[in-house]
Amino acid sequence: MEFERVRRHTPVRVTDAERRAAVLAPIIDRSGEPHVLFTKRADHLGSHPGQMSFPGGGVETIDSDLTATALREADEEIGLRASEVDVIGRLDDIQTVSEYAVTPFVGTAPDREYVPSDDEVAEIAILAVADLTARENYESERRDHPHYGDIRLHFFHVDGYTVWGATGRMLVQLLELLTDWEMPAEVDRVVDPDADLPV
Repeated sequence: MEFERVRRHTPVRVTDAERRAAVLAPIIDRSGEPHVLFTKRADHLGSHPGQMSFPGGGVETIDSDLTATALREADEEIGLRASEVDVIGRLDDIQTVSEYAVTPFVGTAPDREYVPSDDEVAEIAILAVADLTARENYESERRDHPHYGDIRLHFFHVDGYTVWGATGRMLVQLLELLTDWEMPAEVDRVVDPDADLPV
């Protein structure tokens, strides 16, 4: 795992967003193999229900900065205490269809049992980096998006879960920084705007 590449990365920042959020991508060493922790959002949530995500959420007045937001949300959502996290660095800010600018942080976390918050998290999934970077588990498509125009969507299918959307975009950069994986140059398919998603 190339943690130093994350530390040295100069993130692209979004500075003009009205709403800000931060997430944490926790890296876990499990039996000597790197894994990434994801949450599956509860089905009753109004924004992105049932989708895979990193622990995180919107900035609150009690947060001293965006790092504090990501760490507070990780504690609230899965019980990962701030004192357990070694924050390595941050990825590029991204803007979501819900009109948030999201800042993703990367940090290491211990391999232990985490407890999902009933009101926000349906499941916790800890997926092996080796599986996330396996070519047979990745696909992408190009389509015309109603908000962003022509975009490429990424889909990582591992252990019955599919990571896609904004989290999929973050995961592409995370894997390219941490490993020798590179996003394939060509998409697997070009689809109509209203085509079904492979999830």
